[in-house]
Amino acid sequence: MAGKFELYTDVRGQYRFRLKAANGQIVAVGESYPTKAAALDGVDAVRRNAEAPLVDLTEKHATPTPAA
Repeated sequence: MAGKFELYTDVRGQYRFRLKAANGQIVAVGESYPTKAAALDGVDAVRRNAEAPLVDLTEKHATPTPAA
């Protein structure tokens, strides 16, 4: 079974989504949206960007050495 997006309303009546892995573990949660359409747009944005490269901001990059 593949992962899935779940669309739901929170305690304030706002729309939210979460992405669950095949094992049922939540791997991502979207922000709250005022409308269902906006939440679905958020899901589509995640889908479109799912194959974006990872930028590891925890790595310290060495300062380039000037050419001799």
